[in-house]
Amino acid sequence: MRLSEYVEFDAVGLADLAAQGQATPAELEAAAREAAQAVNPRINAVVETWPTDDEPDPGSTPLAGVPFLLKDIGATMAGRRMELGSRLAAGNVAAADSFLMRRFRRAGLVTFGRTAIPEMAYSITTEPVLYGATRNPWDPERSAGGSSGGAAAAVAAGIVPVAHATDAAGSIRVPAAYNGLFGLKPSRGRVSMGPDFDEVFSGLAVQGCVSRTVRDSAALLDQIQGPEPGDPCFAERPSRPYTDEVIRDPGSLRIGVLTHAWGGHRTSPAVASAVARTARLLESLGHQVEETTVDLGVDWREFVLATARLMATNLTASVDGLASALARRVDTATLEPATHASYRYGQRVSGTQFVVALAVRNQVARSLARYFGTHDVLLTPTLPELPMPLGTYGDDAETLDGHGWIARLNDFSPFTMAFNVAGTPAMSVPLMADGETGLPVGMQFAAGYGREDVLFRLAGQLEQANPWSGRTPRVWAGNH
Repeated sequence: MRLSEYVEFDAVGLADLAAQGQATPAELEAAAREAAQAVNPRINAVVETWPTDDEPDPGSTPLAGVPFLLKDIGATMAGRRMELGSRLAAGNVAAADSFLMRRFRRAGLVTFGRTAIPEMAYSITTEPVLYGATRNPWDPERSAGGSSGGAAAAVAAGIVPVAHATDAAGSIRVPAAYNGLFGLKPSRGRVSMGPDFDEVFSGLAVQGCVSRTVRDSAALLDQIQGPEPGDPCFAERPSRPYTDEVIRDPGSLRIGVLTHAWGGHRTSPAVASAVARTARLLESLGHQVEETTVDLGVDWREFVLATARLMATNLTASVDGLASALARRVDTATLEPATHASYRYGQRVSGTQFVVALAVRNQVARSLARYFGTHDVLLTPTLPELPMPLGTYGDDAETLDGHGWIARLNDFSPFTMAFNVAGTPAMSVPLMADGETGLPVGMQFAAGYGREDVLFRLAGQLEQANPWSGRTPRVWAGNH
């Protein structure tokens, strides 16, 4: 299979080729490896590849035989390294498959490597010391976002059509927006985190993917959603497959528009213009669209403080566990400045402060639930700015404490974390492009808890009305 042919298909399309006998899984895998060899030296998205031993049965699932990449955190594959983008975990090998990895295998995905992340997934840009920076295929001098930056860059550049991703503060949606992809963060409890983890970052983190088409994300979520025994929470099973929702009419939705974020954050003119164009598109499709305000239930400074305490304490526990298991010291030789500062900050958070932070989490969840009692969907920009130049996020990071680092991430991405805190689904849709630079501009749509069905219906409609599949980045496997 030629690369120019391979990149023309999404994951469902590749699986269909395999099911019809027009290409074997081995041929698809070979094309994916060729794509990685062609473009990865320019973007540094894939940090390791390995021989595969799974033998998928073509046609057994909608994704059987599709080449796939794991993020370097969140899902373990027996006998393969998971280093969390950190020198502290360098060389770490997983002993067993996680629940999610078992579901990837059952889906027939052919997992042949892992993608880059920022250290401990604790940033929204992927520039770790361990691997080096991942570059944006649209402009290699810019960030690919994070923490699923390697996954997004690999999908955007055509190495694979869909890749594993996680999201604790925007880590699916930010890189989706930066790389011109579709990325949906599921509801809390939709996908199992077990067995080694339960409520990652106290319930802020979820598992999912990034993809070039809406139906690929829907097909993958169909394969991996649902609880495992002992999971601490789970979302109610959907009434029909998400792939069916993609082609259903969403009807006339009540959509609120929030152009400028909480805390006084202002959206750049280029991105605000894209929001306005999106609102007009929604109106043309028959939706009821109005400017809105959204009450988080707490002051922005209280929100940032609570998220800093929740994330830092969880980070500290994870770092201590790794250090103990690998018999390594925790210091500036094993952790980067922002991660080490956050680790030290987490050590200082008291039990009482942690409990108060959990209460803030629940206040935000209830406040957003009230909002979605009057609106079906909320539209915001995914990010207030175009993709940032590499190095922007880490400038003077060594001067920040753990609270300051989370405040910085919220300054750069003020629209995303609220939905992690509330546990509600949200998606970034690559509807727009900047007229001056050609860079993609993602639009975020959020819905009430458990309403991924509403988002998939809307996303399918938007994909038909304003297709993005014809846009390809500067670094593209199809050019080789």
